[in-house]
Parts: sequence; structure tokens; C-alpha cells
Amino acid sequence: MDNKEFSKLKNSIAIKCIFKIILYSILAMIILKIIIDGIYNEQIAKSISSFNRSFYFWCMAHKMLLMEIMHLIIITIITYIVIRNSNNNMVKVISAMDGILKEPEKDIKLSSDLLILENRLNNIRINLITNKNKAKEETEKKNDLIMYMAHDLKTPLTSVIGYLSLLNDEKDISKPMQEKYIKIALDKSLRLEELTNQFFDITRYDLHETPITKNKIDLSILLDQLIDEFYPMLQARDLKYVLNKPEHVYFEGDGDKLARAFGNLIKNAINYSYQCTTIEINVTQNEDNVNLVFRNKGEKIPEYKLDKIFEKFYRADESRTSSTGGTGLGLAITKEIISLHGGKIWIENEGELIEFYVEL
Repeated sequence: MDNKEFSKLKNSIAIKCIFKIILYSILAMIILKIIIDGIYNEQIAKSISSFNRSFYFWCMAHKMLLMEIMHLIIITIITYIVIRNSNNNMVKVISAMDGILKEPEKDIKLSSDLLILENRLNNIRINLITNKNKAKEETEKKNDLIMYMAHDLKTPLTSVIGYLSLLNDEKDISKPMQEKYIKIALDKSLRLEELTNQFFDITRYDLHETPITKNKIDLSILLDQLIDEFYPMLQARDLKYVLNKPEHVYFEGDGDKLARAFGNLIKNAINYSYQCTTIEINVTQNEDNVNLVFRNKGEKIPEYKLDKIFEKFYRADESRTSSTGGTGLGLAITKEIISLHGGKIWIENEGELIEFYVEL
């Protein structure tokens, strides 16, 4: 609830309290006057006179003062009752807040005076249930991924140990066989490195608690360096790249985290591109922002996957044994990094053309 809504609610409660106090006080005074001066006037006068005649004459002389005192007493009592009822409303609000934690599935019901609070608390309750279910789902996905990857680690590790043992134990292996075994051991070691990096991503996927350190960086140089790092992966899949950018693109940001974000986009493009195609990266800059487009040609992504592609632990390749299947964290991490820099990222897929747009 923002300050404007909160102020509106406070004013509404205060006005209703004042209205109730005034209304109830007027009604009480009218009833009191009817009882004293109308119905029971003579009986009251006779009772006081028989009790003490001097006191009777004093009451008659100070009748207006006594009526004012009685009015004041009535107003005080009514004010106390109204304020107590208002406090009861606050107790109900506090009880409802406790109920959100204890029984979030149960609807919150408050008095009509607190309808705004009732709606807001029910929204909080629904968001709590949604976030709780989402967190539970993410934890289950994370645990499943760790279990699967722990299992997958055994395969390349066993191969590395096996082939290195052969090279160590067998003294008469021919040169061609030695080269073959070494190449296999190297390939499996690289796969181990990839799986280890994925484990690292899983353990630190939440970037919200990680502060960013902004410095003036040249995104053109950063992208050149990233392309050089991914050159072996491009070669392995017979992919080419085109990098269209100004000579210098200066931006205030965290170079390490932006390198990680752009690296994830390049790696994603490599993994999901058709072989012997071209990956295109376009960079433009204007007075207000920097725009980047990562474009590749690959299999069309179904619409339902496009809506979830930036979710944590969601993989477009749903087969965990696929060579391109990662942890489902790369694009989620990229989105968080871009958001930390005040930017936005989205995907478009027309036919076989896959495009990731970044605005910083």
C-alpha cells in the first residue's frame, strides 16, 4: 500500500469515527432529554425533593450545568466505545496478518471499513502462495538437476580414468592409438569442465544479493574478446560469425557480469544454431541507450517455450542427455544481469530465425 492509499484509509476511518461519535451523542442527548424532561420529569423531581430539599433546589438552579456534565459523560463513553471498536479492527488486521503466515489458503475477511486492507492482504496472501509454490518448484528442479548432473559426471570421468589407465599400463600401444586415446580423454575432460561450470552456476544462480561494480567499459572490445574465447566452439560446429558494431561503445556497467551475460547469449546461439550457418551480433548506440541483437538460425521455438525461456532451470532442450542441454540457468542469469543494469531483454522467433534483443 502506497502513502496515498494509506492516507486515504486513515482519513476514511477518522471521518467515520467522528461521524459515529457525533451521531450517537446527538441521539443519546435527545433520548436523555426526553427521559428527564419528558417522561420521568416529575418522578425525578419528587425523588430528589424527598431525599434532600436543599439539594433539589440546588439541582434546579444548576440544571443546565448538570445537563452539560451528563452530555460530556455521554460523549466520553461513546468516544471510548467507538475508539475501542476501531482498535478491535486493528486487532483483526493483525490477526489476519498472522493468518496469512499460518493459513495462507484461507480467505481474509474484515469489516466493510477495512475493505481496502482486506483486498490488499488477500493479494499479499495470493502472492505468498504463488511465490512459495514457485520456490518449491525451483528447489525441486534444482535438486533434480544436481542429481542428474552428478550421475552424468560419472560417464566422462570413468572414460578419462579408463583411457589414461590404458596409456599408463599398456607400454606397447601404437602412436595412432595413443593419439586416439589422448583425444578421447581430452574430449571427456572438456565435458567434465562444462558440467563443473554448470554446477557452479546452480550454486550461485541468484544474483539479487550480488552487488555490481560499475565502471566505464568499451562493449566493442568486450565482444571482440568474447568471440575470440568462443572461436573453438564456433569451429567445432562449422559456424561463422558477423559482428557489426561501432569502433567504440562506452557504457557504465560491470564488465565481468556483462561478459557473463553476453557470453551466455553467444553460447546459446552456438548450441542452438544449425551447423554451417552464421551467427550475427549487431550493436548500436544512441544518446539514451545501447541496443544489441544476437541472431542465429535454428529450429523454431514453440510459443509455450518462448514464454518460459528466461525462467530459472527451464531448458528449451528438454532432454537432459542432450549435448546442448545445460542447467537452464544461462538465460535466467543473463536476464538478471541485464535487469541489474536497468536494462531489458526479450526474444523473438520468426520461422528459423532466433533473435535476442538487449537494451541497456
